[in-house]
Amino acid sequence: MKLMILESGAKAKTVKKYLGKGWIVQACGGHVQDLPSKGSKGSSKSMWESEKGTLPEPPWGWTPGAEKKIKDMIKKAKKANVDEIYIATDPDREGEFIAWRLSIIFSDFDSQKRVTFNEITEKSVNEAINEARDIDTALVNSAKVRRFMDRLVGFECSRFSRTWKLASMGRVQTPTLGFIVERELLREKHVPINYHSVNFKIDNVNFKIRFHEKNDSEAWLDDDGKHFPDRTFDEKLANQSIEILNKNKNIEIVSVKEGKSSRSPKPPFTTDTMLQAASSTLGWSVSKTSSIAGELYNLGHVTYIRTDSTRTNEDAREIVKKLIKDKYGEKFLGKGVLGPDAKKGTNNVQDAHEAIRPTRPEVAQLTEDLNQDLKTLYKLIWARFAASQMSNSIRETRRIEAKTENFNKKITGTASWRTHPGWEVVFNDYQKDIIETPPNNNLEKGAKWGIICNNENPQLVSDETKPPRRYSESSIVQQMKKVGIGRPSTYVSTIQTLNKRKYVENNSGSLIPTDSGRTMWLEVVPFFNEQESRGLFNTDFTAKMESNLDTIEDSSQSAPKIWHDFVEKFVIINENAKTKKRSTPSKRQIELLNNLMKNMNENELANYLKGKKPNELTGDEMRETLDLIIKEGGDFPASEKQMNLIIKLSDQLGYKLEDICKIVSIDDINDLTGGKDGTASKVIDQLINESQLLPATESQVKLINKIATREELPLSDILSIADIVSIEELTKKDASKIIDTVMKKNKKSRKK
Repeated sequence: MKLMILESGAKAKTVKKYLGKGWIVQACGGHVQDLPSKGSKGSSKSMWESEKGTLPEPPWGWTPGAEKKIKDMIKKAKKANVDEIYIATDPDREGEFIAWRLSIIFSDFDSQKRVTFNEITEKSVNEAINEARDIDTALVNSAKVRRFMDRLVGFECSRFSRTWKLASMGRVQTPTLGFIVERELLREKHVPINYHSVNFKIDNVNFKIRFHEKNDSEAWLDDDGKHFPDRTFDEKLANQSIEILNKNKNIEIVSVKEGKSSRSPKPPFTTDTMLQAASSTLGWSVSKTSSIAGELYNLGHVTYIRTDSTRTNEDAREIVKKLIKDKYGEKFLGKGVLGPDAKKGTNNVQDAHEAIRPTRPEVAQLTEDLNQDLKTLYKLIWARFAASQMSNSIRETRRIEAKTENFNKKITGTASWRTHPGWEVVFNDYQKDIIETPPNNNLEKGAKWGIICNNENPQLVSDETKPPRRYSESSIVQQMKKVGIGRPSTYVSTIQTLNKRKYVENNSGSLIPTDSGRTMWLEVVPFFNEQESRGLFNTDFTAKMESNLDTIEDSSQSAPKIWHDFVEKFVIINENAKTKKRSTPSKRQIELLNNLMKNMNENELANYLKGKKPNELTGDEMRETLDLIIKEGGDFPASEKQMNLIIKLSDQLGYKLEDICKIVSIDDINDLTGGKDGTASKVIDQLINESQLLPATESQVKLINKIATREELPLSDILSIADIVSIEELTKKDASKIIDTVMKKNKKSRKK
């Protein structure tokens, strides 16, 4: 018997059909062991430091639910007398890391082999089994170093950001947030520029009026100095042109320039281009696209979906070319377009597998009993792959210059009609209003074309320039790819993290930074980025680290060297950030000082601040000033947290606000002071004590009854712990005492 371990249950089910008897096929569910989670044994950074020339060896911990699943798998394998283990996790560095951990866990079995397949077809699976290999140490080391980097940055920098009450910082997540915040700042700085333009249609040709040439003193230029000849600031001139066109009802052709345009197909999908195309064509979110694509892969319909490569299998290309030739004809075949990442060895390419393509290229549409989303995405993936092997689409173009009577401005337009659809024929469902015939009007000098005038033709457009568009999920992926941060496996998870941490909001497809996101990028990140060395969250630095991980993967650089070089740089940047932070007052300190100063006179302010404003103090000066004011009896208001707790307890006890004031002899609840020795703390202590004398809650009573049943004791014996005889006498304090006593007793019993 042989055991094959894959990641997903759907994939395991597909592979099982191919292997048949003599095989057990199981799914591990992804990562089974990883760096210890926060707070667990071994999670501290110091637990897995290492000497130069070696990588750390942390105590790898089980992921949630994995231990039982794997132990059950081992038990089943031993019972079936399995003698060979085939580890078939995904064909990338993360999959290799999972395979490495599984190889250690299953080390008791005599034979272990690593197999990978880029597509889940019977042929591919059998070939992978015949070409089984050992674990790729370089891939594993690359995955390890990525983990170590991410944990070090997350552990140290997230602790740093807690001063601002922010959730976390991340090596890739934070620079990605930076793009979104910087785009928002550009939008806020944008000053709209008004313009007017005039256009009209004749015979499917859109004409515009050239109001000003570039050397014209009234030429319309945008913020970047770009000239738009069809725009004018002069609304009167624009309206005058409308009046003349409506009066003349025709234009005369002055010149026609013939031409042709050729549109090339795009290469097959990579992860990022698939996410972008599904967003623009289907209106899907990146998470939905990723999920549906994963299902298609697991079911064996498409190749592996996490890839930067545009290479494709020659056999697959030949199959789709034959289909194209048979269905559309020889002239629809092309040379085959290759993307910039098609050659093995290209920088920043996770190139162990192909582009995303159908596993059965002869199938243009899925007919299986599948949900519509699976069929829809498959159709798009097939079209993109087929198009990459097809001829260019060709269009005839005619650039037209025209005039009209009593008007000295040029009129221009371009007639265009498709003469050969080429690759576009497989994209017919995604294209609209394709013009395939020339205009009916004469395309010669001197020819007159009539204008059908109505309320919308000619049309005056009065508008203003718009700020730069916000990033969408797909365009932020495109930006991440462009600058080289992140990889196919991290695009979607990075966006999900930014949403989860509430650093960005998705508003109708646009990513908008929240207040927390802006604070992170504008107040926290500068401590790490504004240094002499390259900033930690600078995109160039992040891209370099991603590139270094790739060099570990292809064995051109040593993993320990990359790791220790990163640690050295990080320690310097992190220490500089902490030093700078200590010298700069926090927002919380400034707010606290402002509260303490509320009731001070000018002489007191001058004595404490020595002519400075709170935000002008250094970090040391701020700490000294706060310590001095508090030491000398300066009071500051109760915190929002304290006030909320007081109100909650008051409601439980049925107290009015004046009852609260009497506890510490004040006239107004707003006079409560903060800090552990303030009047708010005294009020809270008394209210908590009094609330403990309230009747036990319903949940406490239920729990005590449950304890009595479980311990097989009369309820009276349980109640005697609190020296009461009736459940009606039970207070919150009594209930807490009973529950704590029983819990401690049971804990001691378990230890014995």
